[in-house]
Amino acid sequence: MSPRLIALLKLLVLLAVMVALVWLFPAALKFVELAARELRYLWWLVLLLALAAWLIWGLGKTKK
Repeated sequence: MSPRLIALLKLLVLLAVMVALVWLFPAALKFVELAARELRYLWWLVLLLALAAWLIWGLGKTKK
């Protein structure tokens, strides 16, 4: 598998997990809507998404 295909699969899995969580927990959707309206909650959501992206794409890389 090429690295580009692996990155695409990771992104698709991340999106599927997000959709499943919103579907299973409607309160999560309400939180996201609230975060979009309230800036003081939005930075927590952005921080969590950045942490998730770092864990998915940045943690497993070896240093050159």
